[in-house]
Amino acid sequence: MRQLFRNNIQYVSCCILFFTFGGVLLFFIEKPDVIFFFSERRTPFLDLFFTYFTKMGEEIMYFVFLISFLFIKVRYAILVPLIGITVSMISYLTKSFFAHDRPLIYLENMGLSDQVNFVEGIQLLIGQTSFPSGHTMSAFALYGLVAFMFSRKKIWGIVFFVFALLIGLSRNYLVQHFFQDIYLGAMIGFALSILFYLGQSKFILEEGHWLNKPILNGKENERK
Repeated sequence: MRQLFRNNIQYVSCCILFFTFGGVLLFFIEKPDVIFFFSERRTPFLDLFFTYFTKMGEEIMYFVFLISFLFIKVRYAILVPLIGITVSMISYLTKSFFAHDRPLIYLENMGLSDQVNFVEGIQLLIGQTSFPSGHTMSAFALYGLVAFMFSRKKIWGIVFFVFALLIGLSRNYLVQHFFQDIYLGAMIGFALSILFYLGQSKFILEEGHWLNKPILNGKENERK
């Protein structure tokens, strides 16, 4: 694990800073404070940006990375659906166990919904499925895993962290989750990315093994 952290110092450092700052912040804020913060700073540009950026934490991105990794390494491609299934299972189990109200229900019960500027066109989720954030868990699991796979490209670690963080914050901005939800989701996702990457690295395979090759090799196809 030390070697993994050294090779991905930028991404890991960003995550640790977020977990540290976020953990301290949770001691000083009330549950809906981050939602109120974004509500007071809402703009048409941010509405549009977060409405579409939140989709970067949805199932379509697993499909995009799965197809991409088929042209790089089969073993990487196999990890994508496996971590996606794991995220879905953990998200369902934790949401069912904690059974926290979604922000809309919470705000209405507390008589605070009239203090929030909701984003037009967004269907607000209801029910007791708020904690933790599945989108954020998915983002930190998937983009963290990809960051570890491309550890030689140091700048990508920062890029993937920013992507994951913005996906999490989009859930606050769109009033789908509280900050507590995205914080725990990020921690679980980060842990999953480490476990899956370390797990696959335990399988020492020869360089020529089919799992270390792309499923389609352009040069080989040309020779045929």
